[in-house]
Amino acid sequence: MTGPVTVSITRRVDRDAEDQMLAWLRAGTELAERFDGFLGSGWVRPEIDSPEWHMLYRFASPNSLEQWEQSSQRRWWLDSAQGFVDESSREHRTGIEGWFDEPTSIDVQDLRTVPKPPPRWKQMVSIFIVFFPLSLVANELGRVYLADWWLVARVLLTVCVMTPLMTYLLLPWITRLLGPWLHRQAA
Repeated sequence: MTGPVTVSITRRVDRDAEDQMLAWLRAGTELAERFDGFLGSGWVRPEIDSPEWHMLYRFASPNSLEQWEQSSQRRWWLDSAQGFVDESSREHRTGIEGWFDEPTSIDVQDLRTVPKPPPRWKQMVSIFIVFFPLSLVANELGRVYLADWWLVARVLLTVCVMTPLMTYLLLPWITRLLGPWLHRQAA
């Protein structure tokens, strides 16, 4: 896997340490920006008084993410939060949800100002635009060149070829091409 990776972390913060938390977040972002492949970071809270802070950071590849996550700078930064921050969940996102994310740096306190992902129907249309012609080509090539193959083997080969094409080439290309339409908000 070589595509971007988004890490989503939920942290619980002592309510009396909000100013300290903001400074800690800025310091972490400044450190991460020095690493190759850093694409951006941000944070949101479900509501103003919530002790939960949802943080995201994104790297261009699993290798660049690993360099950041294994670094002494990150270890120092995490250690500096002892006593006012606890991590409660962590998730790496690399699949379909990442195709529609725009790498950005955001610093928001209100979820209403966070850019929303495109509606599911727009995501579906984007996938269809790529999947339908690719599927037609794969089926025709399979019919012509692999007609005597056992059906399961033919379908397996087709899926093994189509999946990386969709994931690494065609879906990133179509989401860039359709970006303005995907992220346009209804008036």
